[in-house]
Order: sequence, then structure tokens, then C-alpha cells
Amino acid sequence: MNLEPERYEFLEPPLYRFELDRRDFFKALGLGVLIVVTRPADAQRRDMPDEIGAWLHIGEDGVVSVYTGKAEMGQNIRTSLAQGVSEELRVPLESIRMIMADTDLVPYDAGTFGSRSTPYMAPQLRKAAVAARELLLQRAAEQWKVDPASVTVAAGKVSHAASKRSATYAELAHGQKLMKAISGESAAPPTGASAPKVNGRDFVTGRHKYTSDLRLPGMLYGKVLRPPAFGAKLASVDKQSAEAIAGATVVHDGDFAGVAAPDELTAERALSALRAQWKQSPAEGSNATLYDDLRRTAENSESVHSAGSVEQGTAAAAHRLKQTYRVAYIAHCPLEPRAALAQWTGGKLTVWTGSQRPFGVRSELAKAFQLDEKQVRVIIPDTGSGYGGKHSGEAAIEAARLARAAGKPVKLLWTREEEFTWAYFRPAGVIDVSAAISKDGTLSAWEFHNYNSGASGIRTLYNIPNQKIEFHRSESPLRQGSYRALAATANHFARESAMDEAAHLAGMDPLEFRRRNLEDARLLAVLNTVAEEFGWPGAKPAGIACGFEKGGYVASCAEVDVDRSSGKVKVTRIVTAFECGAVVNPEHLRNQIEGAVIMGIGGALFEAIEFENGTIRNAGFSGYRVPRFADTPVLGTVLVDRKDLPSAGAGETPIVCVAPAIGNAIFRASGVRLRSLPLLPKGVLPHT
Repeated sequence: MNLEPERYEFLEPPLYRFELDRRDFFKALGLGVLIVVTRPADAQRRDMPDEIGAWLHIGEDGVVSVYTGKAEMGQNIRTSLAQGVSEELRVPLESIRMIMADTDLVPYDAGTFGSRSTPYMAPQLRKAAVAARELLLQRAAEQWKVDPASVTVAAGKVSHAASKRSATYAELAHGQKLMKAISGESAAPPTGASAPKVNGRDFVTGRHKYTSDLRLPGMLYGKVLRPPAFGAKLASVDKQSAEAIAGATVVHDGDFAGVAAPDELTAERALSALRAQWKQSPAEGSNATLYDDLRRTAENSESVHSAGSVEQGTAAAAHRLKQTYRVAYIAHCPLEPRAALAQWTGGKLTVWTGSQRPFGVRSELAKAFQLDEKQVRVIIPDTGSGYGGKHSGEAAIEAARLARAAGKPVKLLWTREEEFTWAYFRPAGVIDVSAAISKDGTLSAWEFHNYNSGASGIRTLYNIPNQKIEFHRSESPLRQGSYRALAATANHFARESAMDEAAHLAGMDPLEFRRRNLEDARLLAVLNTVAEEFGWPGAKPAGIACGFEKGGYVASCAEVDVDRSSGKVKVTRIVTAFECGAVVNPEHLRNQIEGAVIMGIGGALFEAIEFENGTIRNAGFSGYRVPRFADTPVLGTVLVDRKDLPSAGAGETPIVCVAPAIGNAIFRASGVRLRSLPLLPKGVLPHT
């Protein structure tokens, strides 16, 4: 796994260390067709597991079980991955059973992040399905003593037309344990047909169970004592009053203190009865000093890209631009806050939790409790969103510690306030941009410095002969980590805002300025597509932006209304053109794009964490503004389907151009250039 700079949460030490012992566990599969992998030819490039693991199993009942470490968090990979297997095996989608994110059942997977499920996991599962199809075809040909080339596969059945013989997959698998390794041969490209959401009715009717819905016999409810501020350490705890409460179990282990009780109300009472003394060492920093602090604590720069001479390219320029752009910390705001249900049985630990990294959480649990990883099982029920914010296993560790002490299963549900306070945030950043523009409207020099927020999407595809692009690590006053699209959102905001400012300096239309400085065919394609679909520049003030990330190419046009008397801004329309190679499922791809656009409106206009001296001052939706129904503009989405190219992921890239397109539109409408995200922290346009 290539560690991108802004995945800070992966670099943190364990939260807790406990003194506990070790156990073991074993698993097995039944008869049928088993597709395994020893080591794919492209394992180095694709981060596929080295160990032997089952990917696909066709049971004697005909059910096709597909195994993947990927987690379903609303992005609908349960459907898209099943769809690929269905197409290759020539079976109905309903016959596919996805076994996902269960560390005892599925092959190792680094995690569900980085838009990797579609480009990496989908081809792997399609190859597994091809291997299964070929194995069954070969099996039938051997039984019938016919040429395999004369045997066909359709509708879950193998047939030989000349002899009028046929057999279902279940019949061929009966009484057998057939195994085949996956070859390096590529599977067919996706058909590009929309398929309904697998188990969609369960989500609509409420039958689906999230971690917070799970129940086990004798289960207790857990609560954890939290510090009053970042940096405070637990000095002592008086447990006497809490332990006097009937049914309550109280745990104090180092910096950890918590309770478990038969119901949530009793757990709350027991937690309130703890009398804690804290060693106060409040974290420094606040919103007021944030950006100065990030510059002041910056370490040596990391050169991302350098070409030509920026000094020479600037010297002969007709126009020069030098601006600074800022990006605030924002929260992930998942629909489902962190939750975990932990159970110890015979020395083995099983935890159900919402996470994007089941194997990563397993490792965290094993380290915390001094176990072999084989003694830990992590199961991820379909999770209520993650956006990069559920990579770590805090809730799982806390529930497991309480369950160990209580001798019973314990379910721990973080409150919304805990989620806002103790989870990690999208990194804040300061970005300095300098650009030089020649008389003909071409960029002759480009210098770009990002402080803290990260290097994802920092490179430019604009054709600029002289470039200097650097990332600078800083000391963050808040815990920070992955967020949807990582730093690509911050870097696109700065770059595409600067491109608009450069176009204005050159006296050119923003679209034509971008076209003049672009040679990349894929980025030009989405840029031209969105302009045509939007009707650029349109009758109302509009802004445009384009970009790329995680193998996807995107361009967005935003239209705004500005009330000059009140300063209120309304985003009325956003049109997005997106290209991510071959489209797997058009309907669900549109859902991903439009969900990212709406989420991007929040970060663009008003989302920001407020903090001071180690405390979060707006730890709840009453003080933290997210997009509402009234904020949703008319959305237009155009899919640029490239069936000649491999499919890339779509969970992140569509968000990156939302903020710069809106900011550029506000400038067109008001003449006010906003260079900090959120653009409207007080809800109104400044300087009107």
C-alpha cells in the first residue's frame, strides 16, 4: 500500500495497551467449486494478498459465494462486485451471495479506501468467476467425453448442443471439491448495464442491521470516560460510587476508564458516578492562529515535481499571480457514529464494528490485547458511511476491553458529540500559488506549496514548462486523517481558483483559458462535455473547474444567485461530467457522483470545525452546518463512458471540483474573490 501523506491516522501509535493472553481458531469450507489464488502475477502492483485465500465458492446448492475484504458503506460495491461475477458466470445476480469484510472468511485486504474497489477488486473477482466458469466447462466436457470447445455456458448451466446434454453448476459441483488457481488472463470488460441494489429492499424497509442494531444474549452496554480536552491525561479515578450501582462493571486500566451495564441508562449513571482527576495539559491552538501555526511548524519541504526554471518562466511573463488559499478542518459526519459489539469466547475475540479496514482493526485489537491475529475475528456489517473517517478501531478496542472485564458481550455506541470530538478530521491547510502568464494566454511558470493538507491531486495536468510543486508537513493542533478524496479537494480548490484568477488577469474566458493550457485528451474531454451540457457560460453567473484523481477525470460547472442586499448565496445548479474508464453500473455511478457533489457543497460553503485550547466548540449538528435539502441545487450528470479503458473508482474524484466551481461562480456574480474554505463560514458573502 502506498501511504499518501495525508493518511495521518495510519501513522498513529496504539490508543491502548492491555495485559491479556492469547488463543487460536480454525475455519473450513464445504464441498463445491473453490477458486483460490496463490499469488497473482500483478500482486506487487495491485496490493493483492500473498497468502492462499478463497475468492469464490459454488456450493452444491448452486449458490455462488463470493469472498472479498471490501466493506459496504453505502457506495454500493456489494452490487457492482456481484454484478461482475454474475456477468462472467452467466448467472442471475440473485444467485450471488457476497461475503464481505469478515476476517475469518475472506482473503486479506488492505481496506476500502482510495477508490480501489472497482479498479482492483472487481477485475480480481471477475477473473475468479472466469476460472470457475472454465473449470465447470472442463468438468462437463470430461464427463461427456466431448471437445471443451463444443460446450457452452449460459444461465448457470453448461450445455452441449450436439448431444443435447446439459448440467447446472450445482449438478457439476455435487460431491466434488474442485479447485483452480486464478490465471493472469484478463476478464471481459463490464457490460455497463444498471442493476438494482442488492438487498435494496432491506435498507428501505429497515430490515438491514447496522452494528448499532445488533443484539447478543446477555449483552451489556458500554460507555467510556473521555478527557475534558485534548492533551489531558487520566491521573486517578474514584470508582466506588459507580461500582455500587447494580449490574455495573467498572474498568480502569492506564488511561482507559469505562463502564458496562445491562442498559444504556444504567451505563450513563455509572459513567456519571466516576470521579476522575485529570492532569491538564491543554493542547495549544485555535481557529484564530491555525494557518500561522501550520506555516510556523512546517518541516522541510518534500519536492513533488520540478521542471524547468520557475524564475526564468516568470521573468518574461506578461502577467503574474501570487495568492494564498486556506482550507479548514472538517468532520466526516457519518450517518452512523462509531459503534462496536465485542464478545470473548474461549479466549477468542470477535468484534462487529463499522470500519473501512477490517484487517487493520484486527491488527489493532491483536496488539492491544497481546493476541495472535488468528485469535481475533472482525466482522463488518454494512456500515452507515465512512468517507475515510473509519479507518481506525477505537470503538472496537473499547468494547473489547469492557467485554473482557464483564465476561459478557458489550456493545459500545459513540454519541454524536464523541464522533465530532474524538474521531479525526480532514487536515487543514495553507496553499501558496504563484503563476506567470504569457501574452498569448499560456502559462509559463507555476509554483505550488501545500502546507499540511497533503499531496493527493497536487500535480497539475496543465501544460506548463516551468514548475515547482512542494508539500510541507506541519504539526497539527488537531487529530487529522483521511477524508473523501484526501487532499485532492484542497489542491484542486487552490489550483482551479488560481486558474480562474489567471484567466481574469489575462482577460480571457475561464473555459478558453483552460483549453489553451491543456493537452491532456481525457481532461479536455470532460471539460468540453460539461461546457456543452451546461451551456457555458449561461445566462446566470457561473464558475467552472476541472481535475483528476484516482484515475478519474471530472469537470464541474456551478451556477449561483447572490442577493447583494443580504449577502446570501444560493447554488442553483451544478453540472458534472465524469470519466472513470468503462462504466460498470450507470445508475449507481450517478448516485456516487451526485452524492459527492452534495457533500462537496458543505465543505465548500460552510463546514468547519471550531476549536480552542484543546476543545471542539461545535461538536454537534446544532453548531456544525452540513448540506440540507434546501441547499441542494439542480444537478446534471454526464457519464463519459470509455469502454476502451479499465474501470477506475468513483467514490472520491467527483467531489474535487465542487468548491472551486462554486467559488469561481461567486466571483462572477459578485466580484468578490473568496480564497478560504469554507467560502461562507458566517452564511453570507463578505464585502457586499
